[in-house]
Amino acid sequence: QVQLVESGGGTVQPGGSLRLSCAASGSSFNINGMGWHRQAPGKERELVASTTSDGSTNYAASVKGRFTISRDNAKKTLYLQMNSLKPEDTAVYYCEADVLGTHPTGEYYAARFWGQGTQVTVSS
Repeated sequence: QVQLVESGGGTVQPGGSLRLSCAASGSSFNINGMGWHRQAPGKERELVASTTSDGSTNYAASVKGRFTISRDNAKKTLYLQMNSLKPEDTAVYYCEADVLGTHPTGEYYAARFWGQGTQVTVSS
């Protein structure tokens, strides 16, 4: 199994910045794609940004130019730098990872894992 632990959320004024981190831990796995999603109250979860193992990135139109996704493969950590934050960015942010792993039995598996979420609030 793989555990994803997010950190870096909090409350910030409009125009401010935050940096989210997501650290993956476990044994016998490799990570392919990773991404950040968010869910605001009363709304469906949406993809914010994603990155592949070779570094390609994709952003939602609403955050393009303000958010930057990056990853440190050696540390198995995903980041989201969020600048020029707006009140509409307020949500719980979740990281996810698409993993190829090996069970203790030697059987291979492919699965998507999610973090527990971190709250981001943008308010004056």
